[in-house]
Amino acid sequence: MAHPLKIFSFNRVIVPIIIGLAVAVFLIAKDFSEPIISEVEAGHGDYYWIDANNDNAKDISELHLADEDNIGNISVDHQKDILKLIIKNWTWASTIFLLIAMFFAVMRDFMYMLRLRHLSDKQLSWKQSFQIIMIWEFGSAITPSIVGGSAVAFFIVSLEGIGVARSTAIVLITALLDELFYIIIAPIVIIMVGVNLVFVHDFDFSLFGFDFGVVTVFFIGYGFMCLLTLIILLAIFIYPNSFKKFLYYLSNRNVFTKKKADLQKVGDDVITSSIEFKGKSFWFWIKAYLITISSWISRFLVVNFIILAFSSYGDQVLIFARQLVMWIILCISPTPGSSGIAEFAFPIFFNDFIPLGLGSTLSVLWRLYTYYPYIILGLIVLPIWTKRVLRRQRMKKIKENQALEKQNKETEN
Repeated sequence: MAHPLKIFSFNRVIVPIIIGLAVAVFLIAKDFSEPIISEVEAGHGDYYWIDANNDNAKDISELHLADEDNIGNISVDHQKDILKLIIKNWTWASTIFLLIAMFFAVMRDFMYMLRLRHLSDKQLSWKQSFQIIMIWEFGSAITPSIVGGSAVAFFIVSLEGIGVARSTAIVLITALLDELFYIIIAPIVIIMVGVNLVFVHDFDFSLFGFDFGVVTVFFIGYGFMCLLTLIILLAIFIYPNSFKKFLYYLSNRNVFTKKKADLQKVGDDVITSSIEFKGKSFWFWIKAYLITISSWISRFLVVNFIILAFSSYGDQVLIFARQLVMWIILCISPTPGSSGIAEFAFPIFFNDFIPLGLGSTLSVLWRLYTYYPYIILGLIVLPIWTKRVLRRQRMKKIKENQALEKQNKETEN
């Protein structure tokens, strides 16, 4: 067995931390250094604006002090002043909202643990489930989001003594449930809120000469999820034998020579997964899906309550819907744990609901709730978990050797 600690090297851990912190520091420094120019009701501003270069963009050099002939309708603020005002007017309600956000951050992981125990028929204890989820999230935090933590999940679940095949089944079904949540819930919420409100266009970008907007990226990601879900459903529940034969066919192609054993093993595991879960009751799947919905709703409500702590206004359903869209962007991020991309995207998607100038600050607060704790907890839990599974592996090996020795003695006699 490969030593688990070797999978999580120092470089894997430090890179996403450096990227995330560098982007966060840059964005916050930028917000603090640049004045916040906003249009206010006529007569309530200290400045008026003359668009000298006809670019329709308000620049500090184009602002002039209001006078009797020119009514002020422009206000200039600084982030430090906004922060001072928020701290001055801080209420118990704001503190409670931050605590509720923390509650939902914890609830998300509790639901993941509950789902893991449910899918394993409670063969995994609460302690095992906690350690698996923490390392799973740790793996997701230090690997590119487009890859995800599934590869880590296959490895760590299989070392918990429930068999490689069944571990594969549990991870595949977990992925299936997550994809089904998004495929079903996302269109309902987006249509309910309104497509024009949900999709922001400040995140549009060009790549290899092609223009990509949030709408395009969303439908590419959504289509990929539908394809992945269809493949898992067909492979496990409808045509497991055909899928196994297909993998065996691929394994015999020259291009897959080095992966022949892995592909054939996946084919065998799919058959085991099919046998494992096809016989489950309707209530088993309903419970698993409800747990999945609860975990995802908890994940997204963290943002809702962080924003509520700093702002008493905003369409909470729209905030929830925009998270569904932003999540697609983060899923295809090439950086570990979406480091840098997440901090950059947050202000773009939620600036409508955040006090001017606080977008970058709240994005860092959001990551402190939902990202950095997993790196810290992962570094704490990983050595403990590794010591436990290696001890069990050694004990298992000793028992196997003892049984073999006993069998050899009986054969000699």
